[in-house]
Amino acid sequence: MTLTIGKKKNIALIAHDSKKRDLIAWCNANQEILKSHFLCGTGTTALMITEATGLPVKGYNSGPLGGDQQIGAKIVEGRVDFVIFFSDPLTAQPHDPDVKALLRIAQVYDIPIANNKATADFLITSPLMTSEYDHTVIDFHQNIRERASTL
Repeated sequence: MTLTIGKKKNIALIAHDSKKRDLIAWCNANQEILKSHFLCGTGTTALMITEATGLPVKGYNSGPLGGDQQIGAKIVEGRVDFVIFFSDPLTAQPHDPDVKALLRIAQVYDIPIANNKATADFLITSPLMTSEYDHTVIDFHQNIRERASTL
């Protein structure tokens, strides 16, 4: 099944506590590009980005309170098609299973996801940021029918 990521991207912005300042600085540096897209994020991160940059970022719950899962649900619904997640690989996170589930769902739905500044820089400067992008994902309705017929 082919899905299209539009010219105006639905971008989720997420950062672990120790990486929030880095993500804010990145958003400041890329403000001209980001203002052309719809932005959302987990609670604290979204609030801090909006306060620091003036960019409108729709906030969901904080990550440990289900925000990562909310973003994952928006990916499934087709309402998030691009994720910038500055994660901290050196600090244990109490909601690590939620983070892994978010990364997995981004892979299943074949959407771009950056876990660090370098990858975010490459993605945001890609010519695909200003164009539509077709990507192929599993036909989930067909998959369900096939699975149901074998049970």
